[in-house]
Amino acid sequence: MIYALLMREILTRYGRHNIGFLWLFVEPMLFTTGVTILWTLSKSAHGSSLPIVAFALTGYSSVLLWRNMPARCIGAIEPNLALMYHRNVKAIDIFLARLLLEAGGATISFVTLSVFYIYIGWLEPPEDILTVVGGWLLLAWFGASLAMLLGALSEKSELVERFWHPGSYIMFPLSGAAFTVDALPSAAQKFMLYVPMVNGVELVREGYFGDQVKAHYDVTYLLCWCIGLTLLALAQVAMIDRGITPE
Repeated sequence: MIYALLMREILTRYGRHNIGFLWLFVEPMLFTTGVTILWTLSKSAHGSSLPIVAFALTGYSSVLLWRNMPARCIGAIEPNLALMYHRNVKAIDIFLARLLLEAGGATISFVTLSVFYIYIGWLEPPEDILTVVGGWLLLAWFGASLAMLLGALSEKSELVERFWHPGSYIMFPLSGAAFTVDALPSAAQKFMLYVPMVNGVELVREGYFGDQVKAHYDVTYLLCWCIGLTLLALAQVAMIDRGITPE
């Protein structure tokens, strides 16, 4: 069921024209590459000794992973109400199909750019691939649980969509994409780690750069956020499932 919804979503969103479903990962690749080029040309400072290319890749790819998921789940039920006539189609299936699509696109973009930059010598291979994967999966889990929760709440109130767009822009500079926690004043480091995404980005960077960066993170704290959001999301999804009236 989820696979069928996934295929339908790909065709609906990207169609069969131009490069079709390849936009799934080409779009985030273009964004990350654009930011990397701008940072390189402007010689921007980011508070660490890490190469700008590597810093931008790990930071902005991570942001795209968790930030795009809620945008796709908010308001996802209404355009798919016709499918709800089928007894086997549930609200969570629609959410999961969209989440897999977004997570897959961001992951393919991250891996492809990493391999390309390593090949042309702009980036060194990751120090610990398992740590990178662990941090990436935690960020994906956080993004997915947040997306399902907001997606379910958006069916109850249009205010969710209104607040999410400015909220996501506010969260962006606090997400750890453009800084390392170690570069912040010691008094600010503790408070910055209260932002759950920062812990995931720091974990990804530790796996990528090893001893080149002094990472600060609390995996237990991020796990608590993921579990709590997941439970709240599942409860809200179950509630809206009971109240959906197919068109």
